[in-house]
Amino acid sequence: MSQVALDQPVPDFTAEATGGHTLRLADLRGHKVVIYFYPRDNTPGCTTEGQAFRDHYAEFQAANTIILGVSRDSLESHEKFKAKHGFPFELISDPEEKLCRLFDVIKEKNMYGRKVMGIERSTFLIDSEGVLRRQWRKVKVKGHVEEVLEACRALP
Repeated sequence: MSQVALDQPVPDFTAEATGGHTLRLADLRGHKVVIYFYPRDNTPGCTTEGQAFRDHYAEFQAANTIILGVSRDSLESHEKFKAKHGFPFELISDPEEKLCRLFDVIKEKNMYGRKVMGIERSTFLIDSEGVLRRQWRKVKVKGHVEEVLEACRALP
């Protein structure tokens, strides 16, 4: 599968998500889709980012937008993370990094002086026709969700 590119259709994919859902991108047509990638469940930045999406969830719904969070954590970990913080959206488990590779978010990172491969915090906005319209890479959490929301509102 090739990688995503701005202003191009995102290749259809199927992924396992919380709530026992198998999500297929093609089934979400007619809605804008925000897919945000984060490194790990229950870490400070990832929790803050998820809470911001949660806190603005009604506004995303009003903008006809579905939110999906993705990390390499297991579905069991995702279910606990989602329940603990009351996330009203689904979290996708990507342990084999299929979506991570499709969106090119696996990057070399420096952890305590060691180089490791991990998820670079990134967000993608797909329009209601399945075309990638915006991408945010190397995301800083503060103010990010509000920026994504404005981009969703600006799309037809």
